[in-house]
Amino acid sequence: MKAEPVHQVRLLDLQEIDAELDRLKHRARTLPEISEIRRLDARLVELNDQMAAAETALGDLDREQRKAESDVEQVRVRADRDTRRLEAGQVSSPRDLESLQSEIASLARRQSELEEIVLDVMERREAAEGRRAELAKAVDAAAAEREAAENRRSEAVLEIKDEVDSATQRRTRVAGEIPDDLAALYVKLREQNAGVAAAALRYGRCEGCKLALSTVELREMRSAPADEVMRCENCRRVLVRVDDSGL
Repeated sequence: MKAEPVHQVRLLDLQEIDAELDRLKHRARTLPEISEIRRLDARLVELNDQMAAAETALGDLDREQRKAESDVEQVRVRADRDTRRLEAGQVSSPRDLESLQSEIASLARRQSELEEIVLDVMERREAAEGRRAELAKAVDAAAAEREAAENRRSEAVLEIKDEVDSATQRRTRVAGEIPDDLAALYVKLREQNAGVAAAALRYGRCEGCKLALSTVELREMRSAPADEVMRCENCRRVLVRVDDSGL
């Protein structure tokens, strides 16, 4: 393939722009904010699950407290009724009187036990409410942190987009100066060589594969016409002769 030396050198400019675009795309894919947002999303899922469990626990404790308070009320009502009967002298039989007094004492003990249960439930409910409040704060903090990370990511993406747009415009100008057959070869070699299709020959070394050319290869490069498109024997990239090629 033949191409004017200026066009071959322009191929290096195109390669540099494409490398810049590749770096920008990689940067966009690997922004630290992306992994941070994923981490915070997982944290929010975990916290929301814990919040749901805390809400369920509070609901269970509410029911438990209502039942315990209802039990206390039932015992209290019965004890009050028996006490009124006793105070009104409605029981005259000594045996019935003894039985009634025993029942009142038993109800008092039962009411005391149930009131202890109510206090225990209230204490556990207070602790559960504290846990829910802590989780609510943690959810708010994680959500705020995620929003900040999302804002940073958006700013970085916009910055990268501006750089990509600028580089793309420069690429369009440079690509328009390169002959079609040379441009087609460049595209093909980029696909085959991890995005690097053209490299400069500097001081007898291919900048693509970083290997030094042999004496025979250098002699061929030196004797080849200036418009001959040369290829590296090692990596097969287009090898462009420049001022400091060492020929």
